[in-house]
Amino acid sequence: MTGQTPGLQVVVVTGLSGAGRSTAAKCLEDLGWFVVDNLPPSLLPTMVDLGSRSQGAVGRIAVVVDVRSRGFSSDLRTGLEEIRRLGVHPRVLFLEAADDDLVRRFDSVRRPHPLQGDGRLVDGILRERELLRDLRGSADLVLDTTGLNVHELRAKVSIAFRETVGGAGLQLTVLSFGFKYGLPLDADLVADVRFLPNPHWVPELRPLTGRDATVRDYVLGRDGAREFLDCYTQLLRLVFAGYVREGKHYALLAVGCTGGKHRSVAMVEQLAERLVGLDPGEPVAVRVVHRDLGRE
Repeated sequence: MTGQTPGLQVVVVTGLSGAGRSTAAKCLEDLGWFVVDNLPPSLLPTMVDLGSRSQGAVGRIAVVVDVRSRGFSSDLRTGLEEIRRLGVHPRVLFLEAADDDLVRRFDSVRRPHPLQGDGRLVDGILRERELLRDLRGSADLVLDTTGLNVHELRAKVSIAFRETVGGAGLQLTVLSFGFKYGLPLDADLVADVRFLPNPHWVPELRPLTGRDATVRDYVLGRDGAREFLDCYTQLLRLVFAGYVREGKHYALLAVGCTGGKHRSVAMVEQLAERLVGLDPGEPVAVRVVHRDLGRE
């Protein structure tokens, strides 16, 4: 085995069968990653070692692993520990979906679940959830693909990984949303700014958005707005420093109001500016997404 391999990026793609691992792998391949599907977890250190010997020809490796591999849990845990000792800090992308969606997907392809044995399809799904529970909890990024089509899933993977080449260690997405359209299922942290007065009820502000200066000034001028930003930024400094220590490289921070048009948009824009200068122990890249802007 080689020594330190600081330039090599490694992503382990795993999760529930039927949740979209193959789609995610194809998207990463399109983004320029070297993708290996269904690699036995015990061979993960060997693959990383080969990548480190490629003299830069292979700089980003995505490995798809799943429960079809024998000794999945213990072998994967051991493999991840070994490549960390090589100086590579892998990211784990975990895909999941609701049981109903998984059942429909398996029915559509007329294939059994790899863990159902002589039981029902739902029995296999339940066994797999239990087997992957600890891995899901330690994943850097969990994507819930419930209700997503192939194109929507590819878009989410692309957003998460398209800018990682030579980029910051901690990739933050700060997302505004409207509670009336539902919580973002893949959010790591959710903040609620409905405690602020709603510009919707001010006639001259109603047609504008949180990107407009008059709405921004209105929102930031309300009691508690700037104090919230100050306190929340300090809290995030502690949280993100913990993410860095634990090797988590991606986080989605969601801020919601009623419709995702005024308060959450204005607060996300301000919060993103503060997070750009945050120093949790490694460089930070911040991306702003307004999920529901223009939806009404």
